[in-house]
Amino acid sequence: MATPKEFKNRRAYHDYHVLDRIEAGIVLIGSEVKSLREGNLSFAESYARIENGEAFIQGLHISEYKNARMFGHEATRRRKLLLHKKEIRKLYKAVSIRGQTLIPLKVYFNKRGIAKVMLGICKGKHSHDKRAAKRKRDSDREIRREISKYSD
Repeated sequence: MATPKEFKNRRAYHDYHVLDRIEAGIVLIGSEVKSLREGNLSFAESYARIENGEAFIQGLHISEYKNARMFGHEATRRRKLLLHKKEIRKLYKAVSIRGQTLIPLKVYFNKRGIAKVMLGICKGKHSHDKRAAKRKRDSDREIRREISKYSD
């Protein structure tokens, strides 16, 4: 089985308006990296926080590596994010605005094999916004379908 290059948090685009994106490194231990390369990741209920001038991601579930013996890892532990101070200040200002939060949008390995997290500064959607987005998506799909009928 080929290892996935990136893991997307599809639920984030359904539940939130993404206002801005920022790339961050993530501090992982060996068994977490191996588990990630196998594709064992879940974004359910994950978010990022700024505490004491440092960024952390919480709730990101990386399943235990099946071949790790006694040096495994806790699946939902708090993981440190690697950002410059300027970026941390920018995120802190954004999150201090009411209703905005940091949500991981995707986790991927860059060309050098380093694990990265794409964070989004997000604002929650209301249920009527979600319905309108679904309606627009469906109508766009119908239009594309009709166009493809006549373009053949």
